[in-house]
Amino acid sequence: MSDFPSQPGTLQRTAQGFEGRLQRHYPHAPAALWAMLTEPAQMAKWLAPGAIDLRPGGAVRIDFADSGVVIDSTVTDLSPERVLEYSWSSGDQPARPLRWVLEPDADGTRLSLTVRLPADEDAAKACAGFEGHLDMLAAALEDVPVRFPLDLYLQARKHYQALLDA
Repeated sequence: MSDFPSQPGTLQRTAQGFEGRLQRHYPHAPAALWAMLTEPAQMAKWLAPGAIDLRPGGAVRIDFADSGVVIDSTVTDLSPERVLEYSWSSGDQPARPLRWVLEPDADGTRLSLTVRLPADEDAAKACAGFEGHLDMLAAALEDVPVRFPLDLYLQARKHYQALLDA
């Protein structure tokens, strides 16, 4: 793990702020990825402890205890084993929609993650953080414990900042 992806994500400015798009292919069925995205015991292996009530309007709570960040939002789009969307926000914070899309293929599943952020946020930092978590997801799918890949994060942050500076 932790090599910077050969196909890193994209990041662009939009009228509302920023939009990042990250993609990965995993040699696992969509059901395995869906479990990692939605089941509390699986989420804790690669993202953080949390729970998602899998219905439109259902509660989303993810607790990053080490940083003090708690996500407390609701499901805004849901299609089991295919689409999950919620905001990476809490309370009266601005919306930061995350959209996870799973597409099966002959060799496993393509995961696409779209991250939308307000204009006053550090989009390079956010997308780099998700690069790290997607790397951790790959390890968790293989049942390999892994810590957050700081080196990958630092490389990814430079990549995303360069996209914004161009």
